[in-house]
Amino acid sequence: MTKIVICKDCNDAYRQLTCFGHAGFAKYGADIVCASVSVLVINTINALEQLAGEVFETSVDEEEGFIRCDFTGPLQERSVFLLDALVFGLQNIQKEYGKKYLQVKFEEV
Repeated sequence: MTKIVICKDCNDAYRQLTCFGHAGFAKYGADIVCASVSVLVINTINALEQLAGEVFETSVDEEEGFIRCDFTGPLQERSVFLLDALVFGLQNIQKEYGKKYLQVKFEEV
């Protein structure tokens, strides 16, 4: 199962995004849930950096299916929109395929 943990502060500002695990929907190379999640997460991170110009810390372990982004400062409005769109997409995948393969959690930090 893939787990996504989205951390926000008491002001509802994004502080961290963590994605880990493999969905296990199908064998490697045919897992559409894992591929969908990967595309959404990687594209959002790339857009935050390349299009929005955000600076953040990332940790990655491809073998383990782990990626974490730490947002150290306030994000621009367009960056918040990108992250909101990511959450929207992830929640729709979770609804379509079930929590057996993808769990999206929110935590306050």
